Amino acid sequence: MSVTVLMAIILMLPSGQSLAARHSDPIEVATRHPLPITLPAPAQLAAEPELDWQRFEVQSGDSLARLFDRAGLSPQTLYAISQLPEAGKVLTRIMPGQMIELGFANGELARLSYQINAQRTLVVSAEGDGYQEQLEQKAIEKRQFFASADITSNFWNAAVDAGLSANQIMRLAEIFGWDVDFALDIRAGDHFSVIYEEDYIDGQFAGDGDILVAEFSNQGETFRAVRYSDGNYYDDKGNAMRKAFLRAPVQFNYVSSNFNPRRLHPVTGKVRPHRGTDYVAPVGTPIMAAGDGTVIASAYNNLNGHYVFIQHSNTYVTKYLHLSKRQVRKGQRVRQGQTIGKLGGTGRVTGPHLHYEFLVNGVHRNPRTVKLPESRPIAKSERAAFDVLASERLAQLAHRQSILLAMGAPTAE
Repeated sequence: MSVTVLMAIILMLPSGQSLAARHSDPIEVATRHPLPITLPAPAQLAAEPELDWQRFEVQSGDSLARLFDRAGLSPQTLYAISQLPEAGKVLTRIMPGQMIELGFANGELARLSYQINAQRTLVVSAEGDGYQEQLEQKAIEKRQFFASADITSNFWNAAVDAGLSANQIMRLAEIFGWDVDFALDIRAGDHFSVIYEEDYIDGQFAGDGDILVAEFSNQGETFRAVRYSDGNYYDDKGNAMRKAFLRAPVQFNYVSSNFNPRRLHPVTGKVRPHRGTDYVAPVGTPIMAAGDGTVIASAYNNLNGHYVFIQHSNTYVTKYLHLSKRQVRKGQRVRQGQTIGKLGGTGRVTGPHLHYEFLVNGVHRNPRTVKLPESRPIAKSERAAFDVLASERLAQLAHRQSILLAMGAPTAE
């Protein structure tokens, strides 16, 4: 799903301390995944003379032409290198503070080295009357970590105390976001555990990896998710975590008005059914399509303001009212999570918000509690392999939880 949970939403809970733990040592022997490295033949390396290396830092306003001019290189050399497929792409996007290393032999450019990122380095070498290029890629080491926390404050703080990064926290919320309302449903006593990867290059941290398996207990109900080789997450029964509809189509601060068939209208003062949910957020907040479908209305009137209606199969319709701006047209196909407009306060309203309605066979249902369609299971051809992987991952998670339980409830490192 799209990121429907903001830090401000995740922080909406009573104050307190969270019991959290992160095992910062790899939980099993890390597996190295070597990537191909293209190098000149040994005979060429042995025959090369020692080079005079000079380092040039990219300055503000620099282009490759300016840097080459500063290095005393000719326009012909610049042209020859810029015509190479990879060099022509990456060297035209150099940024201030980056380094380009130039190796000279007898006053002529023999080698150029440019580190694109921690893993990849572009090397350009003189060959005959021209130049050749190659990408040197370092091996990535995948290390696995375990994190767990009992929530007594809020999900965000508990996850931070457990050692998760901001990206990992948001990813975890995305994975369970179809089953758990992280704005309204989190309670003290909820719990999560997760096994995830981190990438290392030359022993140094290089970035967050994937969440491999996770468990989230919310108000006595436990949800589990396992990442499969297709990059998607499935529960322990093989059903996709990604559901047909988002619970909330906007990153909201709070709900100002719930579904209520006998609500007193705040403008007219009369009892009129409130057939949707009102989500309050800053004006301009993106509104997302709750599911895949076709736009059946995109217009404006004095009551609804700017509004969009989406048909999802023959059974479901979702409605989005009081937008400040519409970004889709009638008849357009949309995907779940696609931005269809911006939150506003147009039409008959007392303040900016999104009024969201969910209809099943033409009947209004509470979008926060309606039973959503079951997610699609993993393909039959993949089921046996998934069952083996899920069993291993969940056993691994349970083992780490049992160790933590035996140790007591440690504080985060």
